[in-house]
Amino acid sequence: MSNCSICRYPSVSSSFSKQIDSFKLKRFVRRKSAERRCIVIRAVSGELGPSSSSSLYDVKFPSDYDQLLIQAKEATALALNDGKQLLEIEFPTTSLESVPGDGEGGNEMTESMLLIRGFCDRLIPPEKSRKTRIFFPEANEVQFARKSSFEGTSLKLDYLTKPSLFEDFGFTTKIKMTDRVKKEDELFLVAYPYFNVNEMLVVEELYKDAVVNTDRKLIIFNGELDRIRSGYYPPFFYPKLGELAKNFLPKLETVYYVHNFKGSKGGILFRSYPGPWKVLRKLRGLYVTLHEQEEMPSLKEVALNILPSA
Repeated sequence: MSNCSICRYPSVSSSFSKQIDSFKLKRFVRRKSAERRCIVIRAVSGELGPSSSSSLYDVKFPSDYDQLLIQAKEATALALNDGKQLLEIEFPTTSLESVPGDGEGGNEMTESMLLIRGFCDRLIPPEKSRKTRIFFPEANEVQFARKSSFEGTSLKLDYLTKPSLFEDFGFTTKIKMTDRVKKEDELFLVAYPYFNVNEMLVVEELYKDAVVNTDRKLIIFNGELDRIRSGYYPPFFYPKLGELAKNFLPKLETVYYVHNFKGSKGGILFRSYPGPWKVLRKLRGLYVTLHEQEEMPSLKEVALNILPSA
């Protein structure tokens, strides 16, 4: 295995293995002495139906990962009931206040794996588990999942790519997605497809070949899609990702989202479907809504315009 592969699968200590076996998420929760709450600055009235208007729907910022998973499950269920086919869930895994890069890459993926299991346990009823296929980035990761977080599960575990001898240079063996999909599959969940740029291209292929013009649904879980949205990969060098940003990402419904901004003028961009996008700031232990809007703002707009002026 290459050095790159090793960093994705860190050795598991006995104490960590014990937590994996019990599927506890407490390892990833940094509880505060003061309860985290969100101040609701507008009245909420009326009954919420399956297609509730975002102006009537409000969710407090989660106090821990257990509450986050409940919120993400409820937001996803509402979106699925509304007929959404392509969904995104994105939040930090090191802590609720962390940003990408705060944790070591391999550990972040392992934490995401645990959280995905907790999410699936809440969203998917037992009778639907064999009709749900979870795609991990690589075949090796499927083996790791079966021995850890997903041991004993009836969920279908699969992979997007196979490692090659040139993996350290970004080359992988292409997998034809139609060969991976089975007739009985109803829901696909793609786990953190961001380690290699080719992984999101395979996700787009999965959507086009196995979801479009069907009743199937696809959820991208912690794909770090903001890298693509923000132009982190220059279109000149990554033309396929540039096309993906223009033609594929706009089809996504971001049903649950948390992004932290650090600094003296820091804050949080937060959304739980079907509610609005909100920019929050923690003041004296409370989360205050500084700004909200119906469409997703860019991270640049939040960092340079909304937060500094609040």
